[in-house]
Amino acid sequence: MEYKELLENARKNMAPNCRVCRECNGMACRGEIPGTGGKGTGAAFIHSYEALARIKINMDLIYTNKGQDTACSLFGKTFAGPVFAAPISGLSNNYNGYFNEKTYAVELVPGMVAAGCAAFTGDGAADYFFTDPLCAVKAVGGVAVPTIKPWDKAKVLEKIRLAEDAGAMALCMDIDSAGLPLLAAAGKPVCSKSVDELREIISSTKLPFLLKGIMTPEGARKAVEAGAYGIIVSNHGGRVLDHTPAPVEVLPAICDAVGGRIKVLADGAIRTGADGF
Repeated sequence: MEYKELLENARKNMAPNCRVCRECNGMACRGEIPGTGGKGTGAAFIHSYEALARIKINMDLIYTNKGQDTACSLFGKTFAGPVFAAPISGLSNNYNGYFNEKTYAVELVPGMVAAGCAAFTGDGAADYFFTDPLCAVKAVGGVAVPTIKPWDKAKVLEKIRLAEDAGAMALCMDIDSAGLPLLAAAGKPVCSKSVDELREIISSTKLPFLLKGIMTPEGARKAVEAGAYGIIVSNHGGRVLDHTPAPVEVLPAICDAVGGRIKVLADGAIRTGADGF
């Protein structure tokens, strides 16, 4: 399949919620939640895309050609490159139902493993948003990272046990989903967590635990204090708070703040291989 054909299929299968724009910059879908856009004015989504696009690649072809090695090590495993699929859930609400939680995971999770990388799976208002993808996680020997929303402690611990039973290689909590309007509307509110609360959750499992949604150096230092294996610098695609900075803008200061003590990943507006590079 060529890229042009892929786009044509996407326009047919994902419309009208996603327009499959030439540039996925958040302009056409601004404020559309449910849907694929950013919250409110959509400024956080749009700005994240524009900030990343402003970074340019220096070209220097005078060097000893020894080839390139993009391999990285995380969770005690080696991957072909530091590229992972971000957690997505609510396929029927945010898209048009072409995929559901299970059919999406069944395609995504083994596909990422085949590429030498791995996927993060999602969570949401309905329990099956979290549990349905676990069959795909188990089928690949656990080479995936289930992501749990910041529910109350009992619910979080319950989902940790389910992920452990599926053999997951690591766990993640997307603390940046605190305040998601769709969860509140469904009567399933999530909330922020203190350092002590996070430390208790992280210490409840032997699996590496990441915190997604860190956007300040102080937040990064708190993640270290809580015992996190790593963090993901992310503003949740601009879908929980309008007018936030772009992840790529705050990334250098956050890396300086943690000083190599934990792993640092970044999420937001990454659309192409050039963006990942």
